[in-house]
Amino acid sequence: MKKIVESFELYGKQYRLETGELAKQATGAVVVTQGDTTVLVTAVISNQEKDYDFFPLTVDFIEKMYAVGRIPGGYLKREARPSDKGTLTARMVDRPIRPGFVDGFKREVHIVCTTLVVDSVNPPDTICVMGASAALMLGAAPFDGPAACVRIGRDVETGEFIVNPTFEESENSDLELTIAGTADYISMVEAGADEISEEDMLAAMTFGQEAIAAFCEAQQRFLDRANIEPVEWPVHVADPAIAERVAPFMAEMSAALRDADKLSRMGKVEELKARIKEEQFSDEERAAWKGDIAAELKKLEKKAMRAMVIETGERADGRRPEDIRPLYIVPGYLPRVHGSGLFQRGQTQALSVCTLGMLNEWQRLDTIDPAEGKRYMHQYNFPPYCTGETGRMGAPKRREIGHGALAERALIPVLPDTDEFPYAIRVVSEVLESNGSSSMASTCGSTLALMDAGVPIKAPVSGIAMGLIKEGDDVVILSDIQGIEDFLGDMDFKVCGTEIGITSLQMDNKAKGLSVDILARALAQAKDGRAFILSAMLDEIA
Repeated sequence: MKKIVESFELYGKQYRLETGELAKQATGAVVVTQGDTTVLVTAVISNQEKDYDFFPLTVDFIEKMYAVGRIPGGYLKREARPSDKGTLTARMVDRPIRPGFVDGFKREVHIVCTTLVVDSVNPPDTICVMGASAALMLGAAPFDGPAACVRIGRDVETGEFIVNPTFEESENSDLELTIAGTADYISMVEAGADEISEEDMLAAMTFGQEAIAAFCEAQQRFLDRANIEPVEWPVHVADPAIAERVAPFMAEMSAALRDADKLSRMGKVEELKARIKEEQFSDEERAAWKGDIAAELKKLEKKAMRAMVIETGERADGRRPEDIRPLYIVPGYLPRVHGSGLFQRGQTQALSVCTLGMLNEWQRLDTIDPAEGKRYMHQYNFPPYCTGETGRMGAPKRREIGHGALAERALIPVLPDTDEFPYAIRVVSEVLESNGSSSMASTCGSTLALMDAGVPIKAPVSGIAMGLIKEGDDVVILSDIQGIEDFLGDMDFKVCGTEIGITSLQMDNKAKGLSVDILARALAQAKDGRAFILSAMLDEIA
């Protein structure tokens, strides 16, 4: 392929997409630039199909210290494990890209984003999504693109929205909204905010969707010049006999799902699945169709759960869509520690513990970002026993880092400054039981722990996870989702905030018809849920 360069300006900033010179053995490779910040994004699609019941996508974000003219710290003097920011950026690329692949595509896909230059003016993260999308489409992947990601800030003095703000512009912003998707739908949202209203957040999302469309249009101009050769990728189609044999068990699956106890319900569902496998498939068929049978049984479970909600308005545990699970709240749960709080919602339980230290105990950061460190640290742990499973204990996984960052972001706007409270603050949330919304439990537990430790926060923060079931024009928004509604539903929308407004949110979406109107309804329902939970917390600690 000859070298192709597309330079363009959007919202007052310069961008560039380039291909045909670097990493030409990858399925697709793009150099994407904002200002002087430059990232090489490669996509490779394996030539072998895997018998998985999930899509095997891996995204890595590689922070090269040479990109900012620094030598890595430590004895090795080379890049080692990813920083938390690097892990969060990899997640940020994965989440909007994953839903864009066609169902039934079973080949491994590996996306690698390598920072070549970071100018300390323009962050390198959001442009990686555009680079990943372009790299996939250059390789003619079965991907529903173009896709893009933008960060929306808001100038605190003028109130104007800023697209992909520089590090300096972000310092004068009361909003950091990262939103990704295509020109037609939103697939991912991350936000931190200084107690802004639901109306302002919706306005920012609407503006962000328009900005995404502009970046997708520029990306399409670049792709149109590439003369992409179509590729007939094999998309796995299961034998129709599998669905025919599984479908008659719909009523039995619905009955198995109607159990408020997670482990009991899972036991009934797995028992039914095992019986279907045994009764409906021979040993030879089970061996030949192993992944397909598992996928079809999962579809049966999904269809039964969704039909229950849409047709009856009742959830697996008997709640109505807007109901919150029973709460159990104990501030000061542990003796001798500086502060602690136990927060339980249904079968999700988090114990948060606060420790105060001198300011020189802050966390120093050895990354490509301008920030040298942070004084408030929130860490989230999710041991296997919290879901009744066995497993290895070790370094935190990507999910744990992501959930910890969400709760950390939720509380930063209400923390006192160092003049008022000259201490480093570390909160650790131990998830002891989990059945959905554990990150929101850790947010609520952290608020209790900070208050118990005597940290003079500006306002208490609560959080709730919202879900969505969408079948055609039928839409049901669920408050305080449990695990099954996360796994089999269309949306996981976490909202945190004070009585005044939103401090953080995170959304992953599987429904391509998600509109701003649906998001407005979800935010309004979340506000009521947050208020209910916050009132229960304040009943236990003033």
